[in-house]
Amino acid sequence: QVLVVESGGGLVQAGGSLRLSCVASGMISSINTMGWYRQAPGKQRELVATITSGGDTNYADSVKGRFTISSDNAKRTAYLQMNSLKPEDTGVYYCNVMGRNIFKPFNSWGQGTQVTVSS
Repeated sequence: QVLVVESGGGLVQAGGSLRLSCVASGMISSINTMGWYRQAPGKQRELVATITSGGDTNYADSVKGRFTISSDNAKRTAYLQMNSLKPEDTGVYYCNVMGRNIFKPFNSWGQGTQVTVSS
């Protein structure tokens, strides 16, 4: 079992910043990729940013230049620094972790953390 826990969400005014954290724990031998996804009300979940264990990153066009994903492999933690927030960034942010335990690959999600950006 792999547990993924997000933190750091909240209410912020447009133009403000927030930093999200995601910690993975449990039966983990290695982590390949950690990522952030978000889901706005009435919309499908979408990719925000991902980072591999080697440090390669990928961002949605809508957040490039404003958001930065980073990770600490030893701590099995990923971060999402969100600057210049816009009302359209509002949603539930989910952390996804993909890797392997000693038996098989895993793909685990956290419960999500709410981000609300007021105009």
